[in-house]
Formats: sequence, structure tokens, C-alpha cells
Amino acid sequence: MGATGAGKSRLSVDLVTRYFHNAEIINSDKMQVYNGLNHTTNKITLQEQMGVPHHLLGAVDPTRPVFTPSDFRRVGLDIIKKVKGRRKIPIIVGGSNSFIYSLLVNRFDPEKDVFNGPDPDPVCSELQFDVCFIWVDVCLPVLNNYLSRRVDEMLECGMFDELSGFFRSGEYKRVNASGLGQAIGVPEFEGYFSKFKDDDVEKKYDDDVEKKILYEDAVRRIKENTCQLAKRQIGKILRLRDEPK
Repeated sequence: MGATGAGKSRLSVDLVTRYFHNAEIINSDKMQVYNGLNHTTNKITLQEQMGVPHHLLGAVDPTRPVFTPSDFRRVGLDIIKKVKGRRKIPIIVGGSNSFIYSLLVNRFDPEKDVFNGPDPDPVCSELQFDVCFIWVDVCLPVLNNYLSRRVDEMLECGMFDELSGFFRSGEYKRVNASGLGQAIGVPEFEGYFSKFKDDDVEKKYDDDVEKKILYEDAVRRIKENTCQLAKRQIGKILRLRDEPK
């Protein structure tokens, strides 16, 4: 577990390939569970997976109702049962702490919110599995600098073209706006792609001042929202760690 950009996916693959050869990985990122927008949601590639089995990675139809923590618990428990039936170790990897919590606690009540609000509900400290938690932690100033650079790299390596196709094809109208439609990058670029369509989007902004302003504003908001997401994720981990037992 850990904030976005902390290196969880790489570490999990390294652990399996070097030490736990009988392990399989279950993705617990609430955007990466959906099929589509691989660059935008920063899914681990097949090459990066290095042959390690991954579950719930791009497995959910993005047009269906939102994949909730209750859904993750139901599907995740079934995957764990099958993995253990193969005498292998399930490794849960991802930054969505509401998913991780729902899966591991002995009693999960979807009506209770243990993370948000001024008076969140008590955390259930009873787990249904013997678990080893590994928190990949990075201090926020260092992480924020990395996340800013990563956004630039993602845009250059396929994210912009992917979002262009997503909006131009009309796919954005078909996905659940509260599911994959909330992936960081989609709301931020909606204004840009609504304004500039067809071939206009291919060159980002060229010499068009308005186009450049909209593009740079979208990138700025992606970076800000990604850093805010990381901060919230760390806060949720601290909530789970520091809850009185």
C-alpha cells in the first residue's frame, strides 16, 4: 500500500520474481480495475508485469455501475480463494485504501465511512486473514516533484493521444461518469477536447493561444489533483495505522 507514484507496482513484481515465486497479484486501484485508458490510469504494462499473474487489472466494464468497495470485497475474496487453492500467495497491491480495507476486515459495513468527515466511523481492527502490510512511503515534497514529472512523461508517452481518442470517439459519453470518467486526466481535459475536436487536437496547441492556455491549464490541474490524491491516500493509511486498538 502507499500513495500513487510511490512504487508499489514495481516493488510487488520485484518481490514475486525474486522471493515469492508462488505469488499472484490482485490490483486494488479503483481506476485501474476498469478496462480502458491504460496510460491515463497508469496501469502496469504486460512487459512490466514480467509474467507475474495480475487480477482485477482492466477487468471491469467501464460502462457498468461503479465498482464499489463491496464489489471489490466480493470479487477479491473469490480470487483469493482460487489463488490459495492453487497453493499460491495473494498479494494485494494498490492505492485505494477503501478497497483494501473492505477486503481484509472481518466485518465490513458499506454504510459506514471510516475515512471521511469530521467524525468518521470506527475502524474495524479484526482482520479475516493473517496479513503482512508493506507501506511504501515517500515524503510529500519528494513525491510531489516526482508526480509532476511523471504527468509530463505520461502525456508524452501516450496519455494525450489516448485521451484524444477517448473524447473524439465518444467513448467518454458511454463510460460511467462516477467510475472511469473520474480518472485523473478525464475531467481536466474535458474542456480542451470539447472545444478543439477532429484534427485540431493532434498538435496540442501549435500557435493557437487559446488552445495553449486550455492545454496548460489541464496539465496544471492534473498535477495538482494527483498531488492531492497522494495526500489523501497517505491520510487514509495513517487513519488505519493510528486507529486505537
